[in-house]
Amino acid sequence: MNWVKTHPIIKFLFPKYIWSVPHSDSVKKVYLTFDDGPIPEITEWVLDLLERENIKATFFCIGDNIRKHPEIFQKVIAKGHSVGNHTFNHLNGWKTQTKNYVHNFQLCREIIEKFTGNTTKLFRPPYGKIKSSQARIIQKSGYKIVMWDIISYDFDQNTTAEECFQNVIKNVQNGSVIVFHDSIKAWPNLQLALPKVIQELKNQGIEFENLN
Repeated sequence: MNWVKTHPIIKFLFPKYIWSVPHSDSVKKVYLTFDDGPIPEITEWVLDLLERENIKATFFCIGDNIRKHPEIFQKVIAKGHSVGNHTFNHLNGWKTQTKNYVHNFQLCREIIEKFTGNTTKLFRPPYGKIKSSQARIIQKSGYKIVMWDIISYDFDQNTTAEECFQNVIKNVQNGSVIVFHDSIKAWPNLQLALPKVIQELKNQGIEFENLN
């Protein structure tokens, strides 16, 4: 069973992680995030869609993909989106020694600094899996650990595009952090679900912001 909406108990147990961004504005806001890029054509398609819709989002990038596709990463920056560290090799923190995990995080940090001139302070652990020892070191270096309120499951081959759409729309709340993936695996669902999600949320009067 897919856990689309993060359970309140999980948020309570890990209060130092960002799951959503509550605020008291009269207008509802959500935060679109994209994991695993940059990927040729797919990330660029997302960027074009967001530009047409006048939306800013947050891209949690894999360092090795930045290395392979620096020109696409620079497009993300140039279009005013936020970027975050997603490790250099998409490591599962539960299966990785803390020393190696932190080193991989640092490799991604360095390549982001190379192309941005400074560093992001946003980190999302791949798979949402991170040990407390790893989290403490990353947080001490000034980073916010960003999880999510809703995950679309666009990457899951057993989930249809319509189900991805419903996963978001049925669970969205004011301040929700929503996960999509600008990846090859997610592309069949992403290209169909993302435009529908954006249009439906706009129809509901919901605004989009990026994380900082």
